[in-house]
Amino acid sequence: MTSSPQPPADHSEPSGHPGHAHAGPGHAPGPPHGSGHSHGHGHGHSHGHGPAAPVSRHLRRVIAAVLIPFAAAVFVGMAVLWPGGAPAHERSGVGFDRQTQQGKVVALEQVDCKSVNVSQVPPTGDTSTPEGREAQAAQTGQCKKATVEVSTGPEKGRTFTEIVQPGAPRQLADGQEVVVAYAPDAPRDLQYSVIDVNRKLPLALLAGIFAVAVVVVGRMRGVFALIALVVSFGVLTLFILPAILQGSNPLVVAVIGASAIMLIALYMCHGLTARTSVAVLGTLVSLLLIGLLGSLFIDWAFLSGNTDDNTGLIHGLYPAIDMSGLLLAGVIIGSLGVLDDVTVTQTSAVWELHQADPSMGSRALYRAAIRIGRDHIASVVNTLVLAYAGAALPLLLLFSIANSSVGSVANSELVAEEIVRTLVGSIGLVASVPVTTALAALVVSADRPGSPAGAAASGPVRTGRGRRRKR
Repeated sequence: MTSSPQPPADHSEPSGHPGHAHAGPGHAPGPPHGSGHSHGHGHGHSHGHGPAAPVSRHLRRVIAAVLIPFAAAVFVGMAVLWPGGAPAHERSGVGFDRQTQQGKVVALEQVDCKSVNVSQVPPTGDTSTPEGREAQAAQTGQCKKATVEVSTGPEKGRTFTEIVQPGAPRQLADGQEVVVAYAPDAPRDLQYSVIDVNRKLPLALLAGIFAVAVVVVGRMRGVFALIALVVSFGVLTLFILPAILQGSNPLVVAVIGASAIMLIALYMCHGLTARTSVAVLGTLVSLLLIGLLGSLFIDWAFLSGNTDDNTGLIHGLYPAIDMSGLLLAGVIIGSLGVLDDVTVTQTSAVWELHQADPSMGSRALYRAAIRIGRDHIASVVNTLVLAYAGAALPLLLLFSIANSSVGSVANSELVAEEIVRTLVGSIGLVASVPVTTALAALVVSADRPGSPAGAAASGPVRTGRGRRRKR
């Protein structure tokens, strides 16, 4: 079959053998969308798989008219709310709010627990309770006496002793590096105590393995993904957290910070293209939905956000912080990472389907891509629920030990927070699939083959060597 002479953009075959364009003598048309093969005179072949063809200039202007004001508003908001660092305060000496230094166990010996008087049998002598049995075992067992040397700070080189009971969850070893708390107002012999072990080396090694794996598999995309990850943590630690501590509304700070992370990460990882812009729009709509639903149900369920020692300490140090707003901010930021994955995947699916068959209209593209989205929804929602369940596993285990009913467990504020967090985030994820798919289908189908804009943007340009050049 030999086609009649036409512009290169019109050489596509919706039926028959997709992906091949046949030209008569003297004609060497470019390949249709989705094809990496070209059959011209002399049967030359090219196997390049470049990026998706750009959309028309008019559509790019429409997308820019929406996103540029949004991006400008986000970065103006960051400038207005920029905290300039966390506010200073006097340390309370409770929980994480303590002065800490590094230390090292320089000596370790076994001692009789009774000789160091670390525990006593309950006054009643009742060893039928778990507490009584533990106290008796500690008194009659062998304890460890560790000599710890302070290795940082103004009193570097000072040593102190730490008694470790046999049933303690954290055991010490000779030569082990530890984190020690310093209480300057305590008696000299009690100023230092071991509060944790130093895990910096294994964590740094694991982070290095992760970075290498991302770069080896992702190559330059992996490098940009790591840079975007660093930027995301920078926004979180330099803007979101200090701004909340300075007294700004947690919800407003979270929305602005999450939007900045979304814009920087998506465009850095996926390029400044219409495809990425559609993913940004889909993510934005889903984040707005999550914010509205989260605000409604957190207020309706009377969730205070102050449910454990850490949130209680935050509320005690900074009473002006809206803890329920902080909970909602956590829901928005926690949902952002999974939302990016869903919206980018759905947008790419629509673009690839359009390249494979440019004759598909917006409805056909939507129906085809939404089938992919349904599979994605099932896996992502299950992942999100299991992630939250895994984080709350010790709490769920306590309820199981107490033989509490499902209703009473779900009604407790600790579990209710996780339920609201999971369900609100999952609703946003589910909604992001049809929203992003519809936006992408409308954008790519707006450029009709044969139109001046569509012809100019219908495919990559071929160079004289048969390779496709990015537009």
